[in-house]
Amino acid sequence: MSALKTTAAEMVADARARIEEIETADLIAMVDDPDVVIVDIRDVRERERSGFIPGSFHAPRGMIEFWVDPQSPYFKDIFAQDKKFVFHCASGWRSALTTATLQDMGFKAAHLKEGFSSWEKHGGPVAYPEPKK
Repeated sequence: MSALKTTAAEMVADARARIEEIETADLIAMVDDPDVVIVDIRDVRERERSGFIPGSFHAPRGMIEFWVDPQSPYFKDIFAQDKKFVFHCASGWRSALTTATLQDMGFKAAHLKEGFSSWEKHGGPVAYPEPKK
């Protein structure tokens, strides 16, 4: 395989240079703010295995551009709200790319800098899905 023109790490670094990054402690302080929507873009299996931020909205990474776009048949009304949207993944890489892409689309958003992996370590609340029957 030949070398890539741009690596994933370079793409993340470029995204982080131009988006709003929120520290874990700061997002923990915002968790009950009704004007903040925390959006979890991790795979459903990650949420089942690791838990999730209570009250967060799950939007799989593969659909987010379509769910945010009011012209898309997949648009979700939650994204029409006049609120602060903070996206997160496990470590902050996917959410940085997602936030940069949404910003390019004209959607204002931020992301959790260190991702969910730092959430519990900083004392953030964690919920788990109900066991499947």
